[in-house]
Amino acid sequence: MAKSILICDDAAFMRMMIKDILSKNGYAIAGEAENGKIAVEKFSETKPDLVLLDITMPEMDGIQALKKIRELDPNATVVMCSAMGQQAMVIEAIQSGAKDFIVKPFQADRVLEAVKKVIG
Repeated sequence: MAKSILICDDAAFMRMMIKDILSKNGYAIAGEAENGKIAVEKFSETKPDLVLLDITMPEMDGIQALKKIRELDPNATVVMCSAMGQQAMVIEAIQSGAKDFIVKPFQADRVLEAVKKVIG
């Protein structure tokens, strides 16, 4: 069965880009969220194998969403996405349980490398 991935980014074109990369490579898309609050709700509904979580989002940022998701499931697999220059946020995300991070703008091979590394 294909591994399922929840894509969380406030930019619709980013979600579309990631969805395209992942579905072309045999991954199932568990859902999409445009902010951290929806990401947490969708996570508890869909129980995906992996959550790709943008750091900077409205309503609830990626770091807060990561912490909430890890409260719901301490074994949740989360990979953060961030723009350049957010090193402090990335470090906080890793300390909060993120397994890896991808820097924007996305390179398809880097997205796949991160996904394969954490969920195979």
